[in-house]
Amino acid sequence: MITDEEFSRISVFMKQRYGIDLSQKKVIVNGRLENYVKHNGWKNFHEYMDAVESDKTGTQEKMLVNFLTTNHTYFMREFEHFEYFKSVVLPWLRTKESAKKDLRIWCGAASTGEEPYMIAMVLADFFGLERGQWDTKVLATDISTKVLKQAMAGVYSAEQLKNLPEQWKRHFFKAVAGGSQYQVTEELKQEVLFRQFNLMDPFPFKKQMHTIFLRNVMIYFDEKTKSEVLRKVCDALIPGGYLFIGTTETLDRNNMPLNIIKPSIFRKKE
Repeated sequence: MITDEEFSRISVFMKQRYGIDLSQKKVIVNGRLENYVKHNGWKNFHEYMDAVESDKTGTQEKMLVNFLTTNHTYFMREFEHFEYFKSVVLPWLRTKESAKKDLRIWCGAASTGEEPYMIAMVLADFFGLERGQWDTKVLATDISTKVLKQAMAGVYSAEQLKNLPEQWKRHFFKAVAGGSQYQVTEELKQEVLFRQFNLMDPFPFKKQMHTIFLRNVMIYFDEKTKSEVLRKVCDALIPGGYLFIGTTETLDRNNMPLNIIKPSIFRKKE
């Protein structure tokens, strides 16, 4: 069982490097790491953390992050966001960007890929035959290399797709493994650009985004980290751009240039 001192070391490391607040999650941390530590021959969690910190390749640190970041997502999650995106945000952007036809949409917690693929499906649906004239690629980032690997493979069980509209299933997926699994079509895959990214790092965008989906990720941050990330997010959004957060999340808009449209949907002041 993890000691208080070992737990403190791991939670401080995750907080400093990734902004993730695990201070109340001792049981979870122990549960997710215990077998890995035992199987790999470390005597205790301190020895394991010594290995993480001295591994120049960064492999052990990546493993640690993969173990400790929860990735629970599914197709059609909080679908009201996608409906608003399609009925309000995209018509505004089609008019606003009619000359350049360049949309910049970022999904900042891509997890296993369901969310960015959903965004790409909504875009394909909205633009229809015009889609070829527009650059509608979605940037999808996550801290965990493990989930990004799954996202790039784009293979999902029939169960995971059960809430998707039938026409989307037919159009954007092909049956594999004898019909028990489905893979995202190459055409849809090409619409999503997956990258590993830590929200604690400086944002590398050359141009501001039109829409940012940052859903169900700030629950891992304390208030200070949350407001630091939010400030960077606001800087990365164009005036008038939209921000979507998880429906169970809240944010403090004091000193932030954001108007609330609905709970969990915000618009940057123009």
